[in-house]
Amino acid sequence: MTGSTEQDRPDAPTDDQTATAWRGVAAEDQDELSRGANLRLAARSRRLLGSLIRPVRGRVAVALVLVTLSSVSYLAGPLLVAGAIDRGVPAALEGDPVPVVLFAAGYAVTNLLTGLFQLGFALVSGRASQDLLLDLRQRIFRHGQLLSVSFHESYTSGRLISRMTSDLDAMQELLEEGLDSLCTSLLSMVGIAALLLWLDPSLALLTLVATVPLVLVARWFHRRSRHSYRQTRSSVAKVIVQYVETMNGIRAVQAYRRERRNDAIIDEFNREFRDANRRALNVLAVFTGVVKWIAHLSIASVLVVGGWAVATGSLELGVLTAFLLYMRRYYDPMDRLAMFLNSYISATAALEKISGVLEETPSVPEPAEPKALPAARGRLSFDQVEFRYGAELPTVLRPLDLDIPAGQTVALVGTTGAGKSTVAKLVARFYDPSAGAVRLDGVDLRDLAEADLRRSVAMVTQESFLFSGSVAENIALGRPDATRAEIEHAAATVGAHEFITGLPDGYDTDVRKRGGRLSAGQRQLVSFARAFLADPRVLVLDEATSSLDLPTERAVQHALETVLAGRTALIIAHRLSTVLIADRVLVVDAGRVVEDGAPEELITAGGRFAGLHRAWHDSLV
Repeated sequence: MTGSTEQDRPDAPTDDQTATAWRGVAAEDQDELSRGANLRLAARSRRLLGSLIRPVRGRVAVALVLVTLSSVSYLAGPLLVAGAIDRGVPAALEGDPVPVVLFAAGYAVTNLLTGLFQLGFALVSGRASQDLLLDLRQRIFRHGQLLSVSFHESYTSGRLISRMTSDLDAMQELLEEGLDSLCTSLLSMVGIAALLLWLDPSLALLTLVATVPLVLVARWFHRRSRHSYRQTRSSVAKVIVQYVETMNGIRAVQAYRRERRNDAIIDEFNREFRDANRRALNVLAVFTGVVKWIAHLSIASVLVVGGWAVATGSLELGVLTAFLLYMRRYYDPMDRLAMFLNSYISATAALEKISGVLEETPSVPEPAEPKALPAARGRLSFDQVEFRYGAELPTVLRPLDLDIPAGQTVALVGTTGAGKSTVAKLVARFYDPSAGAVRLDGVDLRDLAEADLRRSVAMVTQESFLFSGSVAENIALGRPDATRAEIEHAAATVGAHEFITGLPDGYDTDVRKRGGRLSAGQRQLVSFARAFLADPRVLVLDEATSSLDLPTERAVQHALETVLAGRTALIIAHRLSTVLIADRVLVVDAGRVVEDGAPEELITAGGRFAGLHRAWHDSLV
């Protein structure tokens, strides 16, 4: 060893000393980091929200005008009641009923206008909020498709589903109910505060004094509940991830009797979600309870002081009645404001999660100035290519120099983990090299337009993923404008036509979710037909024949010899029967090509490929 570890050094701090130092010294730094992170999250969320509001800002402005008019008409009611008590009733007692009728009619009209303006607000804001949610939902889906394979391998599909479901539900709840509560509550409270000061300044000051503890309680509620709702968003994502993973792997779950283990895992996540919600609801309960207590204490105080003023003749009864009605309307929105804060903080936590996904950038971005390659020939070259799947992960491919002429069929063989599939992923540009360049006809794939790359390179994997829909639609995935005759010709070329015509509806048969109506071998044949119909110049087969039985494999090999003629092909397979149709074999070991030559030459040479061929031949015997 060239140096001692920290434990070897006599001056190294103990665990207790380190913990004490962290608590005593780093606590402030930790708070600063937390504040900085919160500010970054808030800024990111504001940027997203601003971009979502811009397209609907006209309707938002109209909605604000309507809710303002609604609040104004709503606030006129107690004044009309005061006028009826202090002016209308005395006039009626003297034989003139007109004033009290006018006040009553005015009260009815203001309530009618309040309802109409509120209806208009609900219609306009509802359309705006639904358009905003539609925009956000489409952004998540479209951006998710653009993100690179590396992102999807680390960010599970369940978490993306959580962004599209529970997080969007939180946003929808805020937009559908919260904004109405916020606008109405704030306008009412501001308007009522002004009216209270106009009716009786001394009683108004008594009321407004109670606002100070309300503001302090609201700040406490916001701080505590923000943390709680971030936990709820993370917790529900865990539940969804576990559910999606379990249902996608239901065959393995049942085959290996993992039900109890899965139950235990999801029970833990469900309890975590329940506890996070419980903490958030506890904070809400404390807030609403304190608000009600302050409101009732304030109203009781005004009733005592105002009643004494009426008794001494310094205040009219109608004014006191209007004042008390306004106080009720002043404190009633507090409950709605609490519910808004509840929805707002939940939606803020959701928006933070969504904005995080939308700010992810592809690790294989589209080139700023792409080079066109309208008619690729198919020559592939690797120029000093190195690759690793992460900065902290080991190197998978050592400096690799490789040239594959156009039209050549090359097979890559080697042990598991040697780097064969990595070569295929680089050719398909699911990843970019860590160093060096992969070129198609001399053009670096990083400079090639995405459309030209996908038209020139196609890949058939072991997974053979099929989408819900007909067999014909799945074959035509790479060429949606293909005719039925072209689709059937591609299927016949790979030997799939016979089994497809035997399906209940032939080429129109729905393959169902993930192609579940077809066998694994049938799904692979459909994938072959899909790739062949796309007619790429470079075709990559990554263990694409692994699920075929021997008769089907022989038929496919015969088809491959016909279809691969004239195009560049990379074949990765453990079955050497598939490898032997190649013009050239590359034996890969630990990220390096250790043998390169025609299959017959390598078998005669007696190297690694010869050993693999001999073991395969013995297995057949």
